Amino acid sequence: MSDPLLPELLELAQEAARRAGELLRDGRPADLAVAATKSSPIDVVTEMDIAAEKLITDVISARRPDDGFLGEEGASSEGSSGIRWVIDPLDGTVNYLYGLPTWSVSIAAERDGERIVGVVAAPMRGETYHAVLGGGAWATGAWEGERRLAVRPAPPLDQALVSTGFNYVAEVKAHQAEVARQLIPLLRDIRRGGSAAVDLCDVAAGRLDGYYERGLNAWDVAAGDLIAREAGARTGGRPGELPSRDLTVAGAPGVFEPLQRLLEDFGAWHD
Repeated sequence: MSDPLLPELLELAQEAARRAGELLRDGRPADLAVAATKSSPIDVVTEMDIAAEKLITDVISARRPDDGFLGEEGASSEGSSGIRWVIDPLDGTVNYLYGLPTWSVSIAAERDGERIVGVVAAPMRGETYHAVLGGGAWATGAWEGERRLAVRPAPPLDQALVSTGFNYVAEVKAHQAEVARQLIPLLRDIRRGGSAAVDLCDVAAGRLDGYYERGLNAWDVAAGDLIAREAGARTGGRPGELPSRDLTVAGAPGVFEPLQRLLEDFGAWHD
């Protein structure tokens, strides 16, 4: 990393993600108290979610007080350094609520709007993924030492394993289910993991051939998108567009393009 700022930001993101992951893993009460609701009663925000975001912003602010923040649980400040941290303190809230292992802490750093560092910690997997712009994608945990990540060689689309997610609003979810119904006969199979950040890292690690979802926010994908791209994946939204709330698509080259075309044909971005 020739840019001296990148190692500093990466180390800070890793420390914050590790500490937040430990808080969430070790501090999860048996009966989680709900602090608030989001778009529906199903989409819950737990007290642990809010506590994890505060821990992350406190850790970062102590070392870099002039940086800005964009966090799922309300952290928002412009900052004056040109660096903004995009944080999802608990991606996969419902999995966490039910005691399922697929949840993560996602932290990305942007410089003047460009993502330059991404860290995703998945404590119940014992894995952490990270990337810096131009430096490749890496993981620790399930492998001996630190492993460089690379997407799987692209299979024919009918042999591709693809993951997706569903919205918590019933009408949107019904449409997403219809899109999945049309896709399933054209793929090896579809998985539904419950954490966008983990799904993107699984593409990077070669555990999935592709991933798509509608309705994601910047904090859901900021770190995972960089990690996937640094592992050789292509990412985007609708054809010719960047990932957005309309649609996020990721996949190995050779899977990304036909999957994106099918999602456009099936109107995956429609209400």
